[in-house]
Amino acid sequence: MLYVITGLSTGGAEKQLARLLAKLDGKDVEAAVVSLAAPGAVSGELESLGVPVWHLNLARPWQLPWAAARLLTVARRFRPHVIQGWMYHGNLAASFVGKFLGVPVVWGIRQTLYDLQREKPGTRAVIRLSARWSSRATAIVYNAEVSRTQHEAFGFAPERGCVIGNGFDGGQWRSDIDSRHSVRAELGIEPDAPLIGLVARYHPMKGHDIFLDAAARLAALRPDVHFLLAGREVTPAHPLFAAHYHHGPLAGRLHLLGERADIPRLTAALDIASSSSSWGEAFSNAIAEALLCGVPVVATDVGDTRTIIGDSGIVVPPGDARALANAWQTLLDCGLEARLAMGQAGRERLLTEYSIEAVAQAYAQLYERIQNQWTKT
Repeated sequence: MLYVITGLSTGGAEKQLARLLAKLDGKDVEAAVVSLAAPGAVSGELESLGVPVWHLNLARPWQLPWAAARLLTVARRFRPHVIQGWMYHGNLAASFVGKFLGVPVVWGIRQTLYDLQREKPGTRAVIRLSARWSSRATAIVYNAEVSRTQHEAFGFAPERGCVIGNGFDGGQWRSDIDSRHSVRAELGIEPDAPLIGLVARYHPMKGHDIFLDAAARLAALRPDVHFLLAGREVTPAHPLFAAHYHHGPLAGRLHLLGERADIPRLTAALDIASSSSSWGEAFSNAIAEALLCGVPVVATDVGDTRTIIGDSGIVVPPGDARALANAWQTLLDCGLEARLAMGQAGRERLLTEYSIEAVAQAYAQLYERIQNQWTKT
C-alpha cells in the first residue's frame, strides 16, 4: 500500500492515518507514505512505526512538475498493489500515480462540504476537479455520513462511495484523576475549579471566535469557571485571543497553551470538552477523544457530531455563542457525578463503535477486496 497525503502536520486527518497504519501492521498490509508537503509533526510518528516516509516539499505551483516526477519515481520503486489518497490534494496525486502504474486508487475524504466558497481558491479548484475525476477512483472512503452526502450532492460519484469512521485507542485516551489535579496545578487554579476546554488548531472553521464569545458570557455569570485552549497558533500572541486574555471577564481565566504533546492529559483534566466548529468538520477526533477520557461534550452540529456524542453531551447550532454558553451552564448545573456518568457512557459506546482495531479491519478488507477484483479483471 502506498498512501499519498497532502501533509503531515499536526491535525486530525494526519493523526488518524498514523493510528491506522499502526494497526494495519500485522494485517498483511505493507505501507509507505508520500507527503506532498515538507516534514511535519506526524512524520516522525510514522517513521517510528517503521513506515517509509517521503516528503516532496511542494510549496509553489512551479514545483508541480518536479514533485510529480518524484512521486512517480517513489511509487515505481515501492510497486504498490493499491494506492490510497488522503485528503483532496493527496487524492488527485494518488490518481495521477495510479494512472501511470495501472493500479487501483482509493480516495480518502476527511471533511464536510457545507459551502465551497469558504475554501481557499486553490482548494475550491481541487474540489471541482475531484468531482469530475471521482468516477476514476476505485473507491472513495468518507469518514462521515454527512461528508458522503454532501460530496455526492456536489457531484462526486455515488457508486464509488463508502463510509469508514475514525478509530480510537481506549488505552491512550482514558479518565485520569491525576491529570485532573496536575493540570489545575500547572494552570495555577483551584483543584475543584470547573474547566472547559477546546483542543483545535487555529483556523476560521474551528470557530474560536464563537468559543471566546460564549466563554465571556459564561465567565460573567460564573467567576469560578476557567477555560483551556490548546492547538497550533492558539497563544496570547494571536490577535484574536490577545484582547480576551488581557482584558474583560476572561482575563486570568483564559489559558492559551498553544501546540502541546500531552493532549490526552489535558483532555482528561476537563469538566466539559467543546467543539465550536462552523464548517469543515466531518468526524471530530477531539470530540471522540474527550468521550474516551470520560468527559462530556458540548459541540456544534457540524458533520457527524450528533452521532458521535449521542447522549453524552449537548449539540448546539453552529455560530450560536449564546446556545454554547447555555449548554455549558446546563452541564455544570448537573454536577460532577452526573457529568462523570455521562462521560463514562460515552466512552463505552465509543470503544464499541469506533475502535481503531475495527476501523483497521474495515480498511484491510476493502484493500483485499479491491486487489482481488483488480486481479480478476
